[in-house]
Amino acid sequence: MTDRRRPRLDEATVLRVLEVSGVDPATVASCEELTGGTSNSVHRVRTTGGDGLVLKVAPDPDAPALGHERGLLRTEAEFYRAARGSAPVPEVVHADFTRTTVPADFLVMTECPGENWGSRRKTITGAERSGLRAELGRVLRRTHAVTGPGFGYPQLGLADTWRAAFLSMVDILLADADRFAVTPPVPPARIASWMRGHADLLDEVDRPALVHFDLWDGNILVEGGRITGLVDGERAFWGDPVADLVSVALFGDVEQDRDLLAGYDSGPFTPGVRLRLSMYRVYLYLVMLVEAVPRGYSGPGHAMTARSARKHLLAELGSP
Repeated sequence: MTDRRRPRLDEATVLRVLEVSGVDPATVASCEELTGGTSNSVHRVRTTGGDGLVLKVAPDPDAPALGHERGLLRTEAEFYRAARGSAPVPEVVHADFTRTTVPADFLVMTECPGENWGSRRKTITGAERSGLRAELGRVLRRTHAVTGPGFGYPQLGLADTWRAAFLSMVDILLADADRFAVTPPVPPARIASWMRGHADLLDEVDRPALVHFDLWDGNILVEGGRITGLVDGERAFWGDPVADLVSVALFGDVEQDRDLLAGYDSGPFTPGVRLRLSMYRVYLYLVMLVEAVPRGYSGPGHAMTARSARKHLLAELGSP
């Protein structure tokens, strides 16, 4: 699924952006646009010295977007800087939010080695998968040990409590559903009421942990039986580490992923943790349904994802 807002950059523009970022255009050996992403323009750069870089350019800041999707490359840069030393993430080479070189934010970072896990799914053996899931659990544990200055999405301003931050995130998303005329399988008023009915559980979270929140297989790089990169950190926030256990088991039950949980060393899930997981699943499924409109998703791949999101959202909340 490709976002219709994705910017298109010619070679001269790419070289100009790289020069502003401290990369001499004369040292650029190759530059390849990557097509696997969604809303950002992404280019892989090779230098004559053998270095690998990745350039990401955000969509037009005035393009239609969800309420939390403003300044996402700022958040991605913050995630990498915060996680570095705890997880295999790119190093930020240059971040520019002035919109003077190009009329959008851009980020230049080092390229992590490896291929995305999704592209390797059919060739990874059962034993390799077990080892990778356990390592992913350990990487998550270290990442979640990083503590932020407050709760919520960095680009929206931080709250003093996780309850305040998450309920605001939900309200913004429900407003987006109305703005983009998306009808969830469960009435929005019921979703809001259900979230607030369990809000006391959010008070169990008293430390703003670093959360990636988009760790499906396509955003995890692997090589030689190791996790070599966590990428696309633009959905990151400071909050409940339990929230990261949603996307690592998207449309599944993370409690069945024994290898990951052994690496994560979480201990048994309490009823409160299970309910918080359910709240974050509902939130993510709703994001997946609403974001499709401003991004212009279409085709059989999107239709299948949307059906799954609707089905699983209903399973969490029951029939409308």
